[in-house]
Amino acid sequence: MKPPLLFSLIMSGLLFLGSNVALAQWSAVEKFAPYAIAGKSGAELYASIGERGPKLGGKVRTIAHTNFKLTWTRKYERQADNACKLVSARPNLIITYTLPKPSDRLPNAVKESWDIFITGVKNHELVHGEMIKDMVLAIEAATVGLTVADDPDCQKIRAEIQPRLSALSIAQRQKSRDFDRDEMSGGGNIQQLILKLVNGP
Repeated sequence: MKPPLLFSLIMSGLLFLGSNVALAQWSAVEKFAPYAIAGKSGAELYASIGERGPKLGGKVRTIAHTNFKLTWTRKYERQADNACKLVSARPNLIITYTLPKPSDRLPNAVKESWDIFITGVKNHELVHGEMIKDMVLAIEAATVGLTVADDPDCQKIRAEIQPRLSALSIAQRQKSRDFDRDEMSGGGNIQQLILKLVNGP
């Protein structure tokens, strides 16, 4: 499922020293942000999701959403030959999962149905989270160790890094869209979860 990303590792004045790179040890901060919904049946709960769910792009409401904030602490070093090398890049990644949560206690039969539904939705969003973490790991691998010749002030290397960041970000978004399409299509996992919730007690 993971599409390959191909980069030219040797470019004009640019060398990737992968064998000499030690990547940073880090872990993402993962948060859950519930939003309140109302209802005493599966159909009512799903209708409330349609009214209160997070908006994508400020327009279309969705059941749940995974968002992230990514910042980097990068260390560049001028080399003896006036080249510049990115010797380390430590990510600070915060992933937030927005999920629905009933505001009132549910009847037992409905609660059982809801628990199955929300577990499936949560697992779906956690896959998006893993894709984001994979992207960050790929950014590390594609950038740490890069060396740009004739860059004593470590400015050219910043421009060289940007296309890699952009390509990996685009790939992550496409992979996420493909996953959603498969999960939400006819017969897909999310569609089945919705049908069972709405048609249940």
